[in-house]
Amino acid sequence: MTAASDPTADAEAAHRRGTLDLLGVVAYGELSAFERMAADAATSPTLQDRVQMAAMARAELEHFEQVAEHVAGLGADVVEVMTPFRAAFDTFHTFTAPRSWLEGLVKSYVGDGFAADFYREVAAYVDGRTRACVHAVLANETTAEYVVDRVRAAIADDPRVAGRLALWGRRLVGEALSQAQRVAAERADLTGLLAGTPTRPGMDLTAISRMFTRLVERHTERMAALGLAS
Repeated sequence: MTAASDPTADAEAAHRRGTLDLLGVVAYGELSAFERMAADAATSPTLQDRVQMAAMARAELEHFEQVAEHVAGLGADVVEVMTPFRAAFDTFHTFTAPRSWLEGLVKSYVGDGFAADFYREVAAYVDGRTRACVHAVLANETTAEYVVDRVRAAIADDPRVAGRLALWGRRLVGEALSQAQRVAAERADLTGLLAGTPTRPGMDLTAISRMFTRLVERHTERMAALGLAS
């Protein structure tokens, strides 16, 4: 006979796996952002933009290192917890490869911003130290201010840019939603953080619906900040 499983222990094990999944997806997102911004720096229109992009890339790498350190403190390896998300992220970035420097800026603000909002929602259901780590590495006030200023300046110089970038922003959020759905289908423990367990309450269907409403509202606010129709 096999020993009966302990539902509480099973739930706690699933919660730990979900927590590591959240850290893994955030870590890979930060690593990917570093790589993209470093590449975009090389195509910057001015030297000042190149300096700014390089500084933003460095900040993303520092964020990745923060997550890696936190993962290590939980007794796990950051490469191992990132690996399950590599295919979904790489597919997303293939489908949303910018065709211009400005599109790259919008992607870093709109696409990454939508993902960050979702991860912050999930982080409400993990331990306090992990939540603080996630919120710290997803903070992007400097990046947001710079991107908004540069995109608005570009639209002022050539108003025709706005229509193209608005379409791009809508495509980004659509692809981001598709990516989230793929991840959710493949990583039950991650989505389990939102669903909750008998010992760790999560969201019901109404709360999940409100969450997605919040995500869309924040996306609309970011687009408006850029001077773009959502």
